[in-house]
Amino acid sequence: MSIFSFEIAGGILLLIVSVRILSSSKSTHDEDVDSPESLGAVPIAIPLLVGPGAITTTIFNLQSYGIMVTIIAVIVVLAITWVILRYINGIYRVLGKTGALVIARAMALLIAAIAVQYILNGITHYITTSS
Repeated sequence: MSIFSFEIAGGILLLIVSVRILSSSKSTHDEDVDSPESLGAVPIAIPLLVGPGAITTTIFNLQSYGIMVTIIAVIVVLAITWVILRYINGIYRVLGKTGALVIARAMALLIAAIAVQYILNGITHYITTSS
C-alpha cells in the first residue's frame, strides 16, 4: 500500500461526496422530522468534517509539502471551520435557502475537481513507479 493508493481512494471518496451534493434536490436546511434513533447518532456525523477525504488530504500534504505546511493548513482550516460553525445561523439568514444551496453546489463542484485531480495524480504516479 502506497501514498498513491490513498490518493486514488481519497479522490474517489471525495468524488462520491461531491456527486451526492450536486445531485441532491433538496437544501441541507430543509425541515425533516428525525426519528429518536437518528437524533442519538449525531456524533457519527463528525466524519463529515474529519472523514476519509480530510485524512487522505492530510497524508498527501505531509508527503508533498512537509509537516510545517500541513500543520499550518490544518490550523487554518480548523479556524475557518470554527468561525463558520460558530456563526452559521447568521450566515444562513444572510444567504437564505437558495444562497446556501448555490454555495453548497459551487463548493461541491470544486471538491469534484480536486477529487479528479487526486485520482489522476495517483494513477499517474502509480504508472510511472511501476514501469
